[in-house]
Amino acid sequence: MIVDCAHYRDGRRQHEGPMDPEEAAARCAQGGFVWLGLFEPGPEELARVRASFGLHELAVEDARAFHLRPKAEQYEDGTELIILRTARYDDEREEIDTGEISVFLAEHFVITVRQGIASELTGARSRLERHPELLRSGSASTLWAILDQVVDSYAPVVAELDRDIEQIEATVFSGAVAPTERIYSLRREATDFYRAVHPLLAVLTRRLPSGRAPAVRTPAELLPYFRDVHDHLLLVNEEVAAQRDLLATVLEANIAVISVEQNRINLRQSATMERLTIIATVFLPLSFVVGFFGQNFPWLVGHIGGLAAFLAFGVGGLVLPCVLLFGWLRGRDRGDADGRQERDRHPEARPFGRGSRGVPGE
Repeated sequence: MIVDCAHYRDGRRQHEGPMDPEEAAARCAQGGFVWLGLFEPGPEELARVRASFGLHELAVEDARAFHLRPKAEQYEDGTELIILRTARYDDEREEIDTGEISVFLAEHFVITVRQGIASELTGARSRLERHPELLRSGSASTLWAILDQVVDSYAPVVAELDRDIEQIEATVFSGAVAPTERIYSLRREATDFYRAVHPLLAVLTRRLPSGRAPAVRTPAELLPYFRDVHDHLLLVNEEVAAQRDLLATVLEANIAVISVEQNRINLRQSATMERLTIIATVFLPLSFVVGFFGQNFPWLVGHIGGLAAFLAFGVGGLVLPCVLLFGWLRGRDRGDADGRQERDRHPEARPFGRGSRGVPGE
């Protein structure tokens, strides 16, 4: 779909209203340049534009595909293809929406093919039309306007990512467990965003005097504007790289918090099992005594008939195992304590790490 098409000459827009690709291509011979803007065009529409402007078939194929990284290609007919990745933060979903802009740049025309909702260029066109001194510089001015808007749109995304990371960071370093899935999601978004930002530095460097000369020369009056965009992009690149590193640290810290919490649960379970084991150990001999005296042998039934016999055999039979068990446990604890004290007094008697023969470990 053609969003807008305009012919610019002497810093002014020469045409208002709709214009088809054939008429736009014919106006290229009248001086100045034509800016044709397309949004998610179909194969037939792209084929029509290609036939009108003589675009390379590989360039058109690149414009139809969706790329993970920005790039710049130069063709023998003097046309450049610059592919940019756009980004926008969605507050409701707390995710980054991405888009793509393919820019066909030549001396007398500029064709932009937008993919995705995060690739709006109306602001870039309006801003450029308010600066006729830049429009007089030629078609390279449109590339500056597009790059400037794309890079400026990165700043809110960086700010929103910072806010999300700070929330996760505060949760993790307060000792609470943060959702690991959310940290992975943020790390993936930061990585995808980095792929959109970092390669764009190479694209921008081509427009500067120190870089490889592009097919469409950058006028000297536009160089300060391209350098300004390059400086902003460097700052965004550094911030996104720092966010990736910080998210890696937060993920490691969250895993450590999860491990600490799991250890606490294991300790509580161990303490519970210890109490249950003690109770079972105490009641095991008592159950044996009760079961023994509960047998209906004539001697037991006939000889335990008075209070004294009941206290001696019944109650005594229950108390005696408890006393013996208590004494055995106390003796075992005392023996363990004496052994630890003996090892502390004679550390040289401790075995080495190579087995029971006392061979020193390597």
